[in-house]
Amino acid sequence: MVSPTQVPPKQPSRLRSKAPLFVILALCLAPLVLALLAYYVPALGLRPAESTAYGELIQPQRPMPEAAALPLTTLDGQPFDLNTLRGKWLLVSADEGACPESCVEKLFILRNSHASQGKNVERLARVWFLTDGAPVSEQIKQAYVGTHMLRADPEKLANYLAPQASAAEREAALKAPMWIIDPLGNLMLEFPADADPVSVRDDIRKLIRNSRIG
Repeated sequence: MVSPTQVPPKQPSRLRSKAPLFVILALCLAPLVLALLAYYVPALGLRPAESTAYGELIQPQRPMPEAAALPLTTLDGQPFDLNTLRGKWLLVSADEGACPESCVEKLFILRNSHASQGKNVERLARVWFLTDGAPVSEQIKQAYVGTHMLRADPEKLANYLAPQASAAEREAALKAPMWIIDPLGNLMLEFPADADPVSVRDDIRKLIRNSRIG
């Protein structure tokens, strides 16, 4: 009796055997491809609509000016170079020496935001730019001890804080907002005049917690 011809089992094609590998490779590359498209092709709408930060990110960030471009003096008239504070997160405000209620509120928000950072408190410093020669009351000095109180030429300070603003906007920029300068010396975040103290504190906390600098 003649045995039936045995048919060898079909071997999967080489392409089909590598299909799972191609799928895994595509899944691994997909996030990178999407990130590149989001960065280089903003028209695709792949970028987040908003930042999660409460403050407004400053774009482009502005480097800290040299002492010659922004001369500063302490309350007792000694020159001060802002660059000596590099390496710390700087919580910044600006106002007249008389410090009206709006000025006191900014100093209060920044002082409390600083004090609430727990073990990270040494990573920050506070700066108050005074835009005139008016004396600062002893009450303010005592309430905000630890704040670097520095007199600055208002025009030169405005060139740093609001370089492309109109005259009216530049004047407002020296009285309303609060800013953050990062440890590398970049002016990078601005808070509104009517800022919520809790939101400012939480923004600063996220910056400090997620940063490996300063």
